[in-house]
Amino acid sequence: MTTTVRTLPGRLPVLYLYLRSRALPATLATLAGIALLAAWAADWLQSQPQFDHTARVPVQVLAPLLAAAAIGTGLFSYTEELDRTAVRRWWPRRLTYLLALTALAAGALALAVPGHPEQFGAPAMVRNLLGATGVTAAAATVLGARASWLPMTVYGGAVYLAAPRTPGGAAAYWAWPMQPGPQAAAWAVAGTAYVVGATLLALRGPRPER
Repeated sequence: MTTTVRTLPGRLPVLYLYLRSRALPATLATLAGIALLAAWAADWLQSQPQFDHTARVPVQVLAPLLAAAAIGTGLFSYTEELDRTAVRRWWPRRLTYLLALTALAAGALALAVPGHPEQFGAPAMVRNLLGATGVTAAAATVLGARASWLPMTVYGGAVYLAAPRTPGGAAAYWAWPMQPGPQAAAWAVAGTAYVVGATLLALRGPRPER
């Protein structure tokens, strides 16, 4: 009796095992569900007679938080100790994985809120997704992937309750998730958060968990 072992050419086996260890299909399915829910909620809110395009602010804040949480928890790996002892450097794979998920989530959420791009539309969604994912990635290096969603969720909830309804000013820095699309200060904060978080995650990886 002979056993046939299938092999994949080149680096495909390593890439396949890396993606499989992080439950990529479940993460993608979750992101798709969040985007569909966001599209439905944004359309329903804006269709109410007492609301205008600003009614999509809850969706603009909540949907990126959920997407970032899905990306963050998807960073968990059962083989993290093996990854750290591997001969090849893992930071390019970590960075590529995060960038790919961020791009997919940003595209899906941008399509969920068409119209009024200058206010609370696609640009604000993309900005909030970048910032939330950056904070979540940084939290994964400190708290671990499973708890990485917690800091941004607490911060996002506090900002939603405390931020002034008038955009701009100092609030554009500390309340960036509540700002409309064109706010340069909000983009600067969110972009910095993403760069810092992605760099920390690529270099250190998520904190090992049992």
